Amino acid sequence: MKYDPEKHHRRSIRLKGYDYSQAGAYFITIVTQGRTCLFGDVEDGEMRLSTWGEIAREEWFKTAQIRPYVRLHDAEFVVMPNHVHGIIWIVDDDDNVVGARRRHVGARRRHVGARRRRAPTGRDAPVSDHDATVERFGVPVCGSIPTIVRAFKSATTKRVNALRNTPGAPVWQRNYSEHIIRSEESLNRIRDYIANNPLQWEWDRENPNV
Repeated sequence: MKYDPEKHHRRSIRLKGYDYSQAGAYFITIVTQGRTCLFGDVEDGEMRLSTWGEIAREEWFKTAQIRPYVRLHDAEFVVMPNHVHGIIWIVDDDDNVVGARRRHVGARRRHVGARRRRAPTGRDAPVSDHDATVERFGVPVCGSIPTIVRAFKSATTKRVNALRNTPGAPVWQRNYSEHIIRSEESLNRIRDYIANNPLQWEWDRENPNV
């Protein structure tokens, strides 16, 4: 499927029955509450981070420090004035970075890469095994994309609110957008989209001045 930044930038609903804890590459977009520009400004096509923007960046990469099954790369992440884009890699526990990047993208007969958990999913999966790795009614599943994103948003919100003395104030929109990367071609297009995002800010649908 061809990557369409306008389509995949929009908020999406999790795919019903998809195991978001399985190994693979996931393109994530998270937008601030009310599209408020908290994280800095774009000047001459480059993002100038505010203190709060620096916090968002720090907390994103801290995810990989505290979660050994997550790989994050500098070229696959950007903080924009009111949102962030990034690729989260979930890898098998015994994978290294190079192996993960080679194995988890481009497989046509299965989802992106081998699963980190071996519980089956889909119509043929036993209910008990399937439910063990799929989030239901907001119940966190350890190691899943929703849980990883939730933790990132929570940590960022706590630090930002501590600095601006606004305890309990929302920083992020409740939901987020995700796109499961299924091919090397899609991966390369998304990397380019992330890298060029500051250059496109003038036309970005999240830009409140557009």
